[in-house]
Amino acid sequence: MSVQVVKLERPNPRQEEFLKCEKKYVAFGGARGGGKSWAVRTKAVLMALKYPGIRILLVRRTMPELESNHLRFLRRQLAGVAEYKAASRQLVFPGGSVLELGYCACDGDMDRYQGAEFDVICIDEATQLKEEWLRQFAACLRGVNEFPKRMYYTCNPGGPGHGYIKRLFIDQRYRAGERAEEYAFIPARVTDNQALLRAQPDYLRQLEALPLRLRQAWLEGKWDVFQGQFFQEFVDDPTHYRDRRFTHVIEPFDIPREWSIWRSYDFGYAKPFSCGWWAVDHDGCVYRILELYGCTGEPDEGVKWTPEKQFAEIRRIEDTHPWLKGRDILGVADPAIWDSSRGESIYETALKHRIFFMKGDNRRIPGWMQMHYRMAFDEEGYPQLYVFTGCRAFRRTVPGLLFSETEPEDLDTRMEDHVADESRYLCMARPIPPRRVETALPVQDDPLNMLVRR
Repeated sequence: MSVQVVKLERPNPRQEEFLKCEKKYVAFGGARGGGKSWAVRTKAVLMALKYPGIRILLVRRTMPELESNHLRFLRRQLAGVAEYKAASRQLVFPGGSVLELGYCACDGDMDRYQGAEFDVICIDEATQLKEEWLRQFAACLRGVNEFPKRMYYTCNPGGPGHGYIKRLFIDQRYRAGERAEEYAFIPARVTDNQALLRAQPDYLRQLEALPLRLRQAWLEGKWDVFQGQFFQEFVDDPTHYRDRRFTHVIEPFDIPREWSIWRSYDFGYAKPFSCGWWAVDHDGCVYRILELYGCTGEPDEGVKWTPEKQFAEIRRIEDTHPWLKGRDILGVADPAIWDSSRGESIYETALKHRIFFMKGDNRRIPGWMQMHYRMAFDEEGYPQLYVFTGCRAFRRTVPGLLFSETEPEDLDTRMEDHVADESRYLCMARPIPPRRVETALPVQDDPLNMLVRR
């Protein structure tokens, strides 16, 4: 009986590190051209060959991507070794192992995996999938057999899943049930992939010629900047939390009593509500000092508090917190809370708790431009908008917002934009002119930042 041999290319050192890693959750990549698709496809094949009877899922966002990046290679590579079943997109190995190829471009695609069980799940270009889909795939990693349970992600900065992958593998901020020892991130850049550079010698020069912010993401693998990021000028740099230069996130400090205090609010029930408190100094610079964000901990999922409960908690915070207690607080909110067509308006409920708002200017594009203007750094590196380190909802959601695919000046409203919405109400209540800076800045050759120079 003839024995079929699977021929594999020799991995580069980073790919080899990925192939040998035995952590439960492994992310590989972080920049363009690192050989990610080859690595995750090879890992799936090796697992199928090593463990007869194992079930493996390999996912890309769309069927065309799946075909061009994996299926055509696997069918050629495994010809005579594994049987391909087109109807189910499965490769069945002689020992009974199954490698299934799937895609997920919308919520309906995700329905196909409800109740499914896999021993190994490989998600190629994971940041292109929504966080809720990534979580649902992780829930499919189960089974009562003795096969190893592994989840492999390849990734570049940017996309709907950027924040989720960054939290787990770059920031290493784990939540209840997530164990740090189970996670590993293996960075890979184009300079690690000599095979690609030999085949396409101009590719490195093409990446080096990109605008600064895009070059930082695609060539250097920096996760604070990425393609499609709406607030590309936003910087969270811990080395400058104290001196407040070239960063928007800073350490908290006691608020002078003579500064004015503002409250901005965006209502939500099934989706999160967001309330932010801001201090305004004598130069008109705004500081987000506190926030109350009605989120369950799952992305874009509201706690379903009634308006009564929301305003009772806001009242309690303003009566007890040392930065707010005893102060006159100016409020601004979405005009929609004045709607009384279905009975008592949300604003009428707020009034019962002595919480007052003026109607915010909710024009979207001017509001976003006001945020851009305030985030711009002057020649000394100082912006007109700061965020205290404790404002976690702002720091998590605002940097990850993306441009709309249909409205070029707007952000994608399908994303978790509630903090951004109430922040723009505040900025529209205290508008400033565009700022123009002639000196070189860290983001100076980013096209978007050209709009916000002084």
